[in-house]
Order: sequence, then structure tokens, then C-alpha cells
Amino acid sequence: MISGVVLAAGTSSRLGRPKQLLELEGRPLLQHAVDAAADAGLDEVIVVLGHAAERIRVAVRLPNNGRAVLNPDYALGQSTSVASGLRACRADAEAAAIMVADQPGLGSEVIAEVVGAFVKGDAPVVRATWGGTPGHPVVVSRPTWEPWLEAGGAAGLAGDTGARDLVASTPGRVDYELGGPPPPDIDTWEAFVALTRRVT
Repeated sequence: MISGVVLAAGTSSRLGRPKQLLELEGRPLLQHAVDAAADAGLDEVIVVLGHAAERIRVAVRLPNNGRAVLNPDYALGQSTSVASGLRACRADAEAAAIMVADQPGLGSEVIAEVVGAFVKGDAPVVRATWGGTPGHPVVVSRPTWEPWLEAGGAAGLAGDTGARDLVASTPGRVDYELGGPPPPDIDTWEAFVALTRRVT
């Protein structure tokens, strides 16, 4: 049983408005991420909300196996959202596929491919890479993530880099190469405009 965790709690400070709600091809950006996670066949889809949570929640349609969780500490960095999402995973979840809300180009096929590589192997972490650049999704086994959640532990989550450093330092991690450039992150208005031009 593998959970999907979509990180969508950020303040979008560089964009000046909730990027989760920017409309692309008739859907909010976050809806693209939620739909991709659902269509990838994940057993549940957890959406971590924080800034503008209520506005975002009413604008996004969750799948039948989806639920939103609130990260009240979102302002302390992305690591708090990773922790919120992992804590919300079902007790029988063997692993979690972590992804972000602002990569609408990350399709369900890629998510399913990376998850499939995790299921077929025995690595504690399988991380998508694009031309050697680490990206999403990142699939993490429960025995790997549980120490990350220990309060005050040396192996704990902290800061605004999510689980990046912990993933990078995990012994036995597998980087699953997908080739080509990664799907663009939508962090600025210019990046969003550039994306809309590519898809229209």
C-alpha cells in the first residue's frame, strides 16, 4: 500500500498569490497534481494545505481516496509539510510518494513508473532524476521516514528544503533516471506565463 503526498501548503511568496489556484487548461495547478497522483494508481492521495487552505480546499476536487490535511506550521518551511503528510499516511502504508503542487507537467505515467521501480526493488528510497537533476516524485519507505518524524532527533526534518538532505544521505537510495529536463516549477508569474504559452 503506497500513499501519495502532495505538498501544497506554501505561501507562493515570489508569485504574490496562491499559485495552487492559478488556472491552467481550465484547472487549478493543484488539481493537475492531485489528478496525476490519483491516476497513477496510488492507494490514497494526501494533500497538505497551509496558506490560504480554505480557499484552496473548496477550489480543488479530491478523488474518492483523497483527503486534505492542514499543516499549521507551514510558515516554518516545507519540511513541516512533509512531516504532516507522512504522519497522515494510513497505518498500513508501506511507502509514500512525495510530490509538489507546482509541477503540472509531472504526469501520472511518470509517477507510476517511479513507484513501480520502488515496488520492484528493495531500495529504501527511489528518487526521480531528470538528466541527473534530482526531482519528484520521491518514494520513501516507512522504515526510512519514521526516524525523520522523531521530534528533536538528529535525523529529523527541518527547514525549507523538505526532505532533500535526508533523501540524499539515505544509504541504498536509488536515483531513477527519466531523461531530459525536469518539469518546470511554477515559482514566478513569468514561469507561469511561459508554461501557458507552451501548452496553448
